Amino acid sequence: MTRPSIHARPAVAALTLLLLLLPILPALPGVADVRVEAQEKLAQDPGVQEALHLLDVWMDAAQAYEGIPGASLAVVHDQELVWAKGYGYAHVERKEPATPSTMYSICSISKLFTSVGVLQLRDQGRLRVDDPVAKHLAWFTIKDGFPEAGPVTIEGLLTHSSGLPREAAAPYWTGPEYPFPTHEEIVERLPSQEMLYPPRTYFQYSNLALTLAGEIVAAASGHSFDDYVRANILDPLGMSSTFTDLDDRFRGNRLASGYTARGRDGTRELVPDYWVRGISPAAGFISTVEDLGRFASWQFRVLEGDDALLDRNTLREMHRVHWSEPDGETTYGLGFSVWKSDGDTFVGHGGSCPGYRSQLLLRPRDRIATTFMTNGSGVNARGFAQTAYDIVAPALRRAAKGEAAEAADAALERYTGTYRRPLGGESAVLVWEGDLHVLSLPTGNPLDAMTRLRHIEGDTFRRVRDSGDLGEAFIFEEMPDGAMRMWRNNNFSVRPAGR
Repeated sequence: MTRPSIHARPAVAALTLLLLLLPILPALPGVADVRVEAQEKLAQDPGVQEALHLLDVWMDAAQAYEGIPGASLAVVHDQELVWAKGYGYAHVERKEPATPSTMYSICSISKLFTSVGVLQLRDQGRLRVDDPVAKHLAWFTIKDGFPEAGPVTIEGLLTHSSGLPREAAAPYWTGPEYPFPTHEEIVERLPSQEMLYPPRTYFQYSNLALTLAGEIVAAASGHSFDDYVRANILDPLGMSSTFTDLDDRFRGNRLASGYTARGRDGTRELVPDYWVRGISPAAGFISTVEDLGRFASWQFRVLEGDDALLDRNTLREMHRVHWSEPDGETTYGLGFSVWKSDGDTFVGHGGSCPGYRSQLLLRPRDRIATTFMTNGSGVNARGFAQTAYDIVAPALRRAAKGEAAEAADAALERYTGTYRRPLGGESAVLVWEGDLHVLSLPTGNPLDAMTRLRHIEGDTFRRVRDSGDLGEAFIFEEMPDGAMRMWRNNNFSVRPAGR
């Protein structure tokens, strides 16, 4: 996948016909390029370009104001990586920029690959999701105070309803050593652990459960977990930058250095090197936003019935809710987290490990996905991925329907840029939905933090109130040195010359 310039704004031509033909194109010879061409035109739609610019401006400010060491963000529509960019630094000490190709620990997103492996083996008849775990792992022994509730099953592992404790018997989230156990240590210590609840009683997120699911992948396939995942998922999808543990080959270069959450003084500390070892199926993978974009695009292909690695009904089964808490707030599929935002249903997973946060978000109905990665603990990864979706998805949906947006008046570009406010913070002036808008920065919700302006005459605009009535004037004044002033309520903000 390649990333087109976010500043290109050519018109979308004949897009509706191409998109209507997409479902049948794969069956015709030599049409792969046509499909890709139709997808690439989405990223060049003026409305999509405006949305991507807003996303870029907001993310750039958020990284700086929140003191995030580095981050990478990507947007996918169907088979196209529409946009991807890095912010801040992969290695703060030497100021090495983060990029879309920067590797991060994706932590619990690892669980998705483990779950896909389990369901692949289920479809091959090598296991059933209602199998007891002990059927595949003879060493699975744990103190069980609820024998009448029945055995722990594979489905219980994937839905976090197994009743198992959250972690294996080791303090591996405790620094600075982060002593993740080996396979042998997990097996040796398991008999000393106790069931937390009867199976199928409560949702209890469990890294131990998905670790056991990875052990079942190895046992049922006859291959090591790493070999199985690489041969049956990563290599076929071209995910050449994804690995099942923090690989020493990439430390200090492509793998971003991890940093702790911000302390009271606003600083972060470098997280020492660690390895996830036996917990790898639950939390060990490293990847890039580009590779997770490939993983998202693969799922969209599967759902169209256009892939041999997994049956589309199996993926639909994984995306469907299999466990719901009584309050309905926590819902889970087979390995996938399932949640709602503003009435829309999303699937995916987040990740949290020492020094890293990540989120993969998909809305299969739209064939839109976003993925966010950072090398700073304490960052709201899902919030960034969700906001990215909220900004870009409406424009992508319109473009995919052939409803090409009109390019805004080029004269508005004269006023755009970042203005320093007199009392601190910034105002980004940008084009959104064809009009000039002022975005207050920093903000956690850019769509609600924008003020629409209506051009009156010359360099004078007025605020458009929610009612549609016009409010106070915004007057732009170009200074002799090339700087621009934006006057509002008898005070001004300044865009420095050359910005």
